[in-house]
Amino acid sequence: MIPAPAFLTNPERFMAFSRWAAPMFGAIAVVLGVAGLWLGWSAPPDYQQSFTVRILFIHIPTAWMSEFVYACLAVASLLSLVWRQVLADAAAQAAAPLGAGFTLLTLATGSLWGRPEWGTWWVWDARLTSELILFLIYLGYMALRASMDDEAKAARAAAILGLVGALILPVIHYSVYWWNTLHQGASVFRSGGSALAPVFFWPVILIVLAYTSAFGSLWLVRIRGEVWRRRAEAAALRAARG
Repeated sequence: MIPAPAFLTNPERFMAFSRWAAPMFGAIAVVLGVAGLWLGWSAPPDYQQSFTVRILFIHIPTAWMSEFVYACLAVASLLSLVWRQVLADAAAQAAAPLGAGFTLLTLATGSLWGRPEWGTWWVWDARLTSELILFLIYLGYMALRASMDDEAKAARAAAILGLVGALILPVIHYSVYWWNTLHQGASVFRSGGSALAPVFFWPVILIVLAYTSAFGSLWLVRIRGEVWRRRAEAAALRAARG
């Protein structure tokens, strides 16, 4: 079998890296977030959406993050399943609540935008429905882990679910092309350039980067917490046996 990557077999190296990387990513997120929100708040009203366009400065980045975080969870699940490495499993477990939070915020801001633009809080649109399914997959992943006391069995079952659930990602991305939908297609990252005017494009980009950096910081903190929890449980078990 191909040997496991070194970072998966050396938790001490990860703990040393994350000790300074987590606050660094957090600081970067604050700076980028403040800049993005300032530019977004200063942006003029859109000629069609008026001031409702400002919701998209939050909605578009959270939608991107909901998929990006799940991709991270799926990759960590694959590494955990193949090499049985506890650090990869901890990374997948730590990502799930963060991804669920981004997905819930995506659904909430989408509803806030849809009410004035579509005249309704919710429609069973292909993009909205697939995003809702992603949220349910996140919840299912966390519920599955919480339902099993055996750490090894929980890790394996959750890893399999994490990989199967990744099938929803291309469905979300291509839903606006495969089905008739009210939801618009890609407007920020697309061939031929962004459809957004620069005054709207840059706030979205800065907030995407801010969210990504914030996720990196929170993810590292949560993985560290999971490592410490497992170490404490292992120490308690050894003490009970000794």
